[in-house]
Amino acid sequence: MPDDLSDFTCTPFRHEGTTRDVYRSGTGPAVIVMAEIPGITPAVAAFSRRVRDLGCTVVLPVLFGEPGKDPSGVYMARSLVPACVSKEFAAFATGRTAPVTDWLRALARDAHAACGGPGVGAVGMCFTGGFALGMMAGPEMIAPVLSQPSLPIGFTGSAKSSVHLSDDDLARVRERVDEGVCVLGLRFTNDPVVPAERFERLRRELGDGFVGVEIDSSKDNPWGISTRAHSVLTEHLVDQPGHPTREALDQVLDFFRDRLLASQ
Repeated sequence: MPDDLSDFTCTPFRHEGTTRDVYRSGTGPAVIVMAEIPGITPAVAAFSRRVRDLGCTVVLPVLFGEPGKDPSGVYMARSLVPACVSKEFAAFATGRTAPVTDWLRALARDAHAACGGPGVGAVGMCFTGGFALGMMAGPEMIAPVLSQPSLPIGFTGSAKSSVHLSDDDLARVRERVDEGVCVLGLRFTNDPVVPAERFERLRRELGDGFVGVEIDSSKDNPWGISTRAHSVLTEHLVDQPGHPTREALDQVLDFFRDRLLASQ
């Protein structure tokens, strides 16, 4: 069923000439939730409420799609095609940070100023999966989560291992890791749009500062997870204690709790 998001407020946020609606709910340190294609679905909203219930303010920018709408094949295609050709997302670019990251960094600064706390968390999913990495250029980003980071799109060696950042931004991410920031990543092992090479690159670049959670989705895996599973925290979450996807969700929630709330 569609989600009317009635427990969220919606206000515009403007930065350098670009205005987007932003949904917010809760109190406490901010966590920016960047929805996957096709947009803020009921499953994305449900995940956001779990983060809110920790004691955080969830902040959901509308980057594409219709907020609260159920996913479908037609709806996904209608969201995916414009996103792929948008210059803001630079979906096929390697060695380059997506331009939309500047707007997201500004949103993070604004959210930190409004909500307080030690810093800001963020989780990107699928198309937005790697954006939290680029947001680490700002000192307020202290809890970045990359859930099935799918950009850049491509199946060549360079695309598979790309982390969708410019050299300067990658250097800044390394500096932040040296300062104590940890990056959490999630993927299914058989997911072709989130290749193993991408997580291997993050491990090489960030060392112990990157924690990669890779859930077995190979054929005949013991949990019966589909070989086509993609969305760890939403559409392919099996919300049962002990299931690998539930354990991954719990790890994300614990990550935000430890990084954003422990000192409070």
